[in-house]
Amino acid sequence: MSSWQIIQQSLPLFEKGFILTLWLSFIGIIGSIIVGLICSLLKYFRVPVFSQIAAVYVEISRNTPLLVQLFFLYYAFPVFGFKLNAELCGIVGLIFLGGSYMAEGFNGGFDGVSKTQVETGKAIGLSRMQLARYVVFPQGFTLSVPALAANIIFLIKETSIFTVIAIPELTNTALDLIGMYYRSSEYLLVLVIGYAIILIPLSIILTLLEKRVRYGAFGN
Repeated sequence: MSSWQIIQQSLPLFEKGFILTLWLSFIGIIGSIIVGLICSLLKYFRVPVFSQIAAVYVEISRNTPLLVQLFFLYYAFPVFGFKLNAELCGIVGLIFLGGSYMAEGFNGGFDGVSKTQVETGKAIGLSRMQLARYVVFPQGFTLSVPALAANIIFLIKETSIFTVIAIPELTNTALDLIGMYYRSSEYLLVLVIGYAIILIPLSIILTLLEKRVRYGAFGN
């Protein structure tokens, strides 16, 4: 059987893995952005207790590998009575890891907001929520875009680690097929192409977005 025939036969399985990778990445990235934004705002406004909790979370998350986090969620949680299926473990793990990286990205953006504007907002009677909504978030988010873009690419690539808990995403699909048919070259080629289809267009879009942000071209 030719290499092309082998690749053709594997495409339906890779298609399922491709779609699952996209889905898990999408949910994980959205969740990471939400968690990161909340943690960053708590830290920026120095909310008592919660800002300290957010800081501890960021340190733990950034200093432990996703592999260890997934093992803990998948194998240790059931000991405490919390049994999660593999896909939910993957999503929670990606959000737990990604939230801390997004928080650091937002921190850099929010720290770039002029202190004069914040003080002016306080002087005219804006509450913390109003300051966050009208002053800090719009400018801070814009300044955070380059870091957020890098984190998005990073998190998509991290989904390859999901194979350790048998989630049938792209990498796990390739490894299963290699284990069954011993045709490494063909399946690894499809794996590389699959990630390239996801990451190359996304990288181009995010780069264009960064340029628009950098030159203040929104709305032009």
